[in-house]
Amino acid sequence: MTTPKTELLKPGLRLLFIGFNPSPTSAQTGWNYAGPNNRFYRILHESGLTDRLYAPSESRQLFDKYDYGFTNLVLRPTPRASDVTAQEYREGATRLRTTLETYQPTFACFVGKGVYQQYARKQKVSWGFQPADPSIHTRLFVAPGTSGLVRMKLAEQVAIYRQLAEAVCR
Repeated sequence: MTTPKTELLKPGLRLLFIGFNPSPTSAQTGWNYAGPNNRFYRILHESGLTDRLYAPSESRQLFDKYDYGFTNLVLRPTPRASDVTAQEYREGATRLRTTLETYQPTFACFVGKGVYQQYARKQKVSWGFQPADPSIHTRLFVAPGTSGLVRMKLAEQVAIYRQLAEAVCR
């Protein structure tokens, strides 16, 4: 499988954002979290992870300026995460573990509780930092999804991401 245009990786990233899979819009444009109703960039700014509000078309600048990378559990674009198969999730979890071992980002943010549940094969997951995984050197953080379909209030989402910002921006 070819690497999607939305995947931005390099060794030693400060923070790696991990989504379920690219939306068709993101896959087409190459811009991460590009859906018109996605709150990703607003949440990053309001939580303190960025110094200004970026647009999806500027996602590459987060990679260059902040050392923030992007990947997905599953690389195949679909309109909804529910379109991804159980086998794709299993294969994606294996590939993601290899990605974390290879690139060793300082922090990894799972953008959506379900993303981490599929990766770790756990049902019970809380927001925030997860127990250390001795096989990787990355601190794992679970944050709410940012899609317009998420029913959580923006202020609640920002508060959770602020916990990550406090650790990342020290």
